[in-house]
Amino acid sequence: MTDAVIVDAVRTPMGRGKPGGALSEVHAVDLLAAALQGLVRRTGIDPGTVEDFMVGCVSQAGEQSATPGRQAWLASGYPVHVPSVTIERKCGSGQQALEFAAQAVRAGVHDIVVAGGIESMSRVPMGSARMGADPHGPAVHARFPHLSGQGVAAELVADKWGLSRRGLDEYSARSHELAAAAADSGGFDDEIVPVTTPDGGVVALDESIRRGTTADRLGELRAVFGTDENRAAHPQVDWKVTAGNSSQITDGAGAVLVMSATRAAELGLRPRARIVASSVVGDDPTLMLTGPIPATAKALARAGLSIDQMDAVEINEAFAPVPLAWAAEFPGLPAERLNPRGGAIALGHPLGASGIRLMTTLINHLEQTGGRYGLQSMCEAGGMANATIIEILS
Repeated sequence: MTDAVIVDAVRTPMGRGKPGGALSEVHAVDLLAAALQGLVRRTGIDPGTVEDFMVGCVSQAGEQSATPGRQAWLASGYPVHVPSVTIERKCGSGQQALEFAAQAVRAGVHDIVVAGGIESMSRVPMGSARMGADPHGPAVHARFPHLSGQGVAAELVADKWGLSRRGLDEYSARSHELAAAAADSGGFDDEIVPVTTPDGGVVALDESIRRGTTADRLGELRAVFGTDENRAAHPQVDWKVTAGNSSQITDGAGAVLVMSATRAAELGLRPRARIVASSVVGDDPTLMLTGPIPATAKALARAGLSIDQMDAVEINEAFAPVPLAWAAEFPGLPAERLNPRGGAIALGHPLGASGIRLMTTLINHLEQTGGRYGLQSMCEAGGMANATIIEILS
């Protein structure tokens, strides 16, 4: 089977996903186009040789409807014969786009694919594609009677694994501290493509990092999901999930160039990483956020590797209980290897783009620290998860 390799990966800065955020005036299609164009510039690839543009996007409404990848491709002035497709696997949509790209290459269907992700949460608010739904509540069309909102699921996970409020806040402060250190040392410089705003300004830095965040300050925030209704439904829960120990709503996009190893060699391109193994699983839909645990185990088994061989692991910080519960199940991974540059608590979670953001950061961290193997996994609404293992080649 043909090896699928990552030639390059880029992302935009993360902008706060609300009016007035750094990227809030940038049309969603233009935001994705910025990432795409940055990837093409950096690699020198002829856009006409790309065989598909696979894009993860969750809220496919408004500016993100009508196949945003196709719109971004055309907006970039690239050849019209290249198609695009939009992929939605909840928070793992971008990661699934990458995995579908790799699968197409491995199967010999394509030699060159761009995988991308987009979510402009300031312009297309979360839940926009669900008519009449409360974006923070249970799925209104669900036929499974025990689905809960993701915030409640985070509380249930914290309760099951015995995670304390202090532990959640300490972990969250760590996320900001590590992200700030990476940003200040230039660790993110090679992965970020600057974005020009409509007024001519240039956004080149993540807006979401809160320097000086401490567990004590986070401890002053109230638990946001402890409503009377939720407390009545779950009387055993000691409510502790807050805005400070949850991921931030952000705007962002990213793009990854995936090729067969053979085609990369023919074009004189030096791949940065090889996709070793991947998995996608369903898990308990009530706990909802625990999927990265079995997804990790499945990917490791497929790769024939152990957790201690992973030099870095990215578990999306949708809520602090997610990586902490995962870490409790994989004690063989040294704590400093988990989300070593912070995560979505500090850098934000632009839904459909997060899988691309994690992979971009993972590759750069491994290259800059001399690591070989890395793993990333994302929890997804409905109790699903993706996991991907890569090996650094550059």
